[in-house]
Amino acid sequence: MRLIYPRNIAYGMSRMAATTSPYFGGRLTRSHNKASKTCSTTSSSGDSVKGPSTLTSKKRIRKRQHVSIQYDIDDNVKDETDKKHKVIPRVAKGEKNKKGFTVVKTMSSSSHSSGDDWEPCQWHEMLDNIREMRKHNDAPVDSMGAEKICDEEAPPKIFRYQVLLSLLLSSQTKDQVTSAAMTKLKAHGCTVDNILKTPQNKIEQLIYPVGFFKRKAEYIKKTTRILKDKYDSDIPPTLKELIKLPGIGPKMAHIIMDVAWKQVTGIGVDTHVHRISNRLKWVKKTTTNPEDTRVALESWLPRDLWSEVNVLLVGFGQQTCLPVGPKCSECINRQICPYGQSQNRVSKK
Repeated sequence: MRLIYPRNIAYGMSRMAATTSPYFGGRLTRSHNKASKTCSTTSSSGDSVKGPSTLTSKKRIRKRQHVSIQYDIDDNVKDETDKKHKVIPRVAKGEKNKKGFTVVKTMSSSSHSSGDDWEPCQWHEMLDNIREMRKHNDAPVDSMGAEKICDEEAPPKIFRYQVLLSLLLSSQTKDQVTSAAMTKLKAHGCTVDNILKTPQNKIEQLIYPVGFFKRKAEYIKKTTRILKDKYDSDIPPTLKELIKLPGIGPKMAHIIMDVAWKQVTGIGVDTHVHRISNRLKWVKKTTTNPEDTRVALESWLPRDLWSEVNVLLVGFGQQTCLPVGPKCSECINRQICPYGQSQNRVSKK
């Protein structure tokens, strides 16, 4: 027999089914009893039915326990700045002192590895390969470098003065041109007293065609006067004083200290060293000028290589790793050099 319900009763029954049954998308209102593990379900009509809970209860969240840490500072770290910025705590699990504090051993800034220990990949192999390619010492710098074009048999003061002038002239000038200019200066008489007597326009004629020869002639006159008045016709014995001379930059000053005074104060970085260091990725980040490259190289390169690396890379840049059209196919570093690898990919395309 078919039952016929009034319209409003049928609507109410379907509504109740929708709100109490999860199969119809209905919502259930639960109230948990922790002691009896029961729950009550309330329908839309207000009736409450209790029974064993078939629903998963909420997962209890365990609160984190606060751990007090007591720092054991290294004796080498003295000031507050080092404690705040340069000390890296390393926890030894399970170590506690008498008060229950976890003891954290720290390291001083001299021993931590926050990036100070960075060095390029395979740089030893790259350096050995460059030495192999430069073993014949036949680059222009090998025969016309600063120490090669000065009179080593001259008195020490005169020799040091000639080293200074050769570096001053070498800026933005090829070694062949610098060597020719120094040859003419030595023939004229390359001493402090004689250069002071020589008119500036005559010096311009002697050093032509070096780059910026007029400005360099002016620098020579000013620098020579300072050497005569302040240093007894000798050159300054320190890097700081050398850089103060007209026309002498950091690169020149470091090479002067090395060649003239036999003191290694830094790496002489010219355009060749700057270019090659970036191509080999011998700098942690790409540098845009030689001075930044010098700082980057000195941060990881062993000090006993500082003197060698200048002449080595300059000659390598003159013969193989050219500014334009480098001879990557002839370079034995081409398989491990980042720049060489990129050139190989381009050539294959």
